[in-house]
Amino acid sequence: MVELRAGALTAAGVRRHARAVLAAGADEVVGAAAAAPKPRIVWSPIPFGADRLRQMRAYARRHYGLDRARLLAPKVIVEHFTASSTYGPAFNTFAANAPDVEFGERPGVCAHFIVDRDGAIHQLVRLKWMCRHTVGLNHVAFGIEHVGTSDADVMGRPRQLAASLRLTRWLQERYGIRARDVIGHAESLSSPYHRERVAAMRKRTHGDFAPAAMRRYRAML
Repeated sequence: MVELRAGALTAAGVRRHARAVLAAGADEVVGAAAAAPKPRIVWSPIPFGADRLRQMRAYARRHYGLDRARLLAPKVIVEHFTASSTYGPAFNTFAANAPDVEFGERPGVCAHFIVDRDGAIHQLVRLKWMCRHTVGLNHVAFGIEHVGTSDADVMGRPRQLAASLRLTRWLQERYGIRARDVIGHAESLSSPYHRERVAAMRKRTHGDFAPAAMRRYRAML
């Protein structure tokens, strides 16, 4: 705020002060307009009813010691790629709610969002629920999948990358998530929020969005 100095209460001084206050207000408006806007998101829900919520709650109890399926105070955004060249197989995998192949455990894998190759953003799960996308981080993280077969595939696709950055920035601002906590799946074990009670799964991670790709990605945020 611009302060009016004592002894400057002349007509000209008042006019100058008024102009300064208006200018300061304009700066605040510009700052507000620069806030990350919500991107266009297509609501494309997978089945996430009572049974899957019950399974998610049981998973959270076993893996995190939390008796809930709700995602409270998220701290991390995890970037993934689908290892497919089209949207359909990824959606079908997440919708199926099949038990995982290693431990036979439900709920099945899922992500909150899929960003398609053309930049379309699909939301699959409501943001209030945990989604099983990253071992050790599902209790604090949103998952964003990208249709693609490698880090380079996604990073080299301008429309898809731009949409991903818009989505990530919006989530960051809405939930107060720091850029350093926007990570690739391959970085999950180094997150300070990583937590896993099942010994056999404590070192489990995937290779998608490795540190080199994520350093570039975070620099663009």
